[in-house]
Amino acid sequence: MSTASFRDARDFLLAQRTDYATAYAGFRWPVLDRFNWALDWFDTELARGELADRPALRIVGAGAAELSFRTLSEHSNRVANGLRALGVRRGDRVLVMLGNVAPLWEVMLAAMKLGAVVVPATTLLTAEDLAERVERARVRFVVTASADAGKLSMLDAAVPRIAVGEAVVGCVAYSNLLEEAADFVPDGVTAADDPLLLYFTSGTTAKPKLVLHSHASYPVGHLSTMYWLGLQPGDVHLNISSPGWAKHAWSCFFAPWNAGACVFIANQPRFNARGLLDAIRDNGVTTLCAPPTVWRMFIQEDLSAWKMALREVCGAGEPLNPEVIEQVKTAWGLTIRDGYGQTETTAQIGNPPGQPVKPGSMGRALPGYAIRLLDADDHDVEEGAVCIALSPRPLPVMRGYQNDAGGIDPVDGEVYRTGDVASRDADGYLTYVGRADDIFKASDYRISPFELESVLIEHPAVAEAAVVPAPDPLRLAVPKAYIALAAGHEPGRETALSIFRHLRARLAPYKRVRRIEFADLPKTISGKIRRVELRRGEAARTSRSESEWREDDFPELQG
Repeated sequence: MSTASFRDARDFLLAQRTDYATAYAGFRWPVLDRFNWALDWFDTELARGELADRPALRIVGAGAAELSFRTLSEHSNRVANGLRALGVRRGDRVLVMLGNVAPLWEVMLAAMKLGAVVVPATTLLTAEDLAERVERARVRFVVTASADAGKLSMLDAAVPRIAVGEAVVGCVAYSNLLEEAADFVPDGVTAADDPLLLYFTSGTTAKPKLVLHSHASYPVGHLSTMYWLGLQPGDVHLNISSPGWAKHAWSCFFAPWNAGACVFIANQPRFNARGLLDAIRDNGVTTLCAPPTVWRMFIQEDLSAWKMALREVCGAGEPLNPEVIEQVKTAWGLTIRDGYGQTETTAQIGNPPGQPVKPGSMGRALPGYAIRLLDADDHDVEEGAVCIALSPRPLPVMRGYQNDAGGIDPVDGEVYRTGDVASRDADGYLTYVGRADDIFKASDYRISPFELESVLIEHPAVAEAAVVPAPDPLRLAVPKAYIALAAGHEPGRETALSIFRHLRARLAPYKRVRRIEFADLPKTISGKIRRVELRRGEAARTSRSESEWREDDFPELQG
């Protein structure tokens, strides 16, 4: 019954893909009891249905591969049996730190079949980051690429490791798992609310939060993402995001395969706009979702020179500049459609196909979501905190945050607060205003200022620090630190270089502070730093401050 309920909800959205009013009014989240998406949907409906021998995953570039739904089902069965032989049991946490290689998808499916909980991790993590995540997430097994196995040196030796690629001492070879039997028998039933994914996400404290999703909230919840992206069976879908982050699961796993589309990946040693545009053309990509940074790089090329099979183009992460949208429309006749969601949810708000797109707007509430804008007193307003109504509770809302004791703090009350602020016009279109707290985006990654400030004050020269976003033409923003020096330290090149070296040794590349300025920090009467004042100053700045030091100023840091 659960599979039929899921299929009916999915088919309804596919049928109404350009009729927003009907889709929004008529859609209901499926009622699920026992449900394992990998077994009940991927294996049963995709790998044995009419799409069975169609490509499910195509990778070009490094790690090139093409696997059908049938083949991926078989491979993931073998991996599931191999993981079970190593001791993986229902509920065990398995940290997966892989790039865009076929084993990433095979392990995700295999873990799901076993009832294990996947803890996705970016390959950008340092050994220290990794050790902390293994401890906090209570990880029992780790899967990583051979090239990254050295980062596991700080882990307890009792944690089994599986290495993809060359043989590594102390690690089980991933190839051994693929030698197991091709038939898989689950050890029991999977409840729809059983845990499936545990994501780390930036927060307002030094430590990222742990977001727990179930076998229903993400696999089934991404029906809303499928609808926003405009996916259809047989599409070739490219989503540009890095493994380890929730958006990768959104649009490189669940949403495409909910629709029966092929996930397309173009791996490049370094991002190259022309090379990626060639890959999109040569592989018949029909639907594309890319962050603003990529779109801004794309328009540096003559897009009209590429004759594309694209039908849908989307942007996510932050609002796109109107001139970028216009240049793409002029070249390809397609309008980039924005959308909005979080690690804690699926796509909540968006511009689905066939609907008018208002410049700067992230769209309207997607089917299955009721969005309220509330002020500080919980009154509905035209501009306020973006909140999801929880009566009835949308299926995709996370189970909750894992606390330090290992328990789950559930999402209770009448609404779930996203922490963002938006305005709504008379037609129901929502426009993003900003974060309610201090988190910001840099190169499409969410940055927690408090986390960076905590590292900064470990340096003996730093008495206090405040991190804010500084505008950047390519990355949209980069982390900038305003620093009050400790007694006995002087502002200047030597001190700046020492601080940059300190940061590079302790932070993953995507988190690095790229600019610093020595200054007295503005404070409230109670002594709290007024970051809002610093942010406004950076946003209004038209030229570089004379007292600012940038990472690029130091040739000795390059390379």
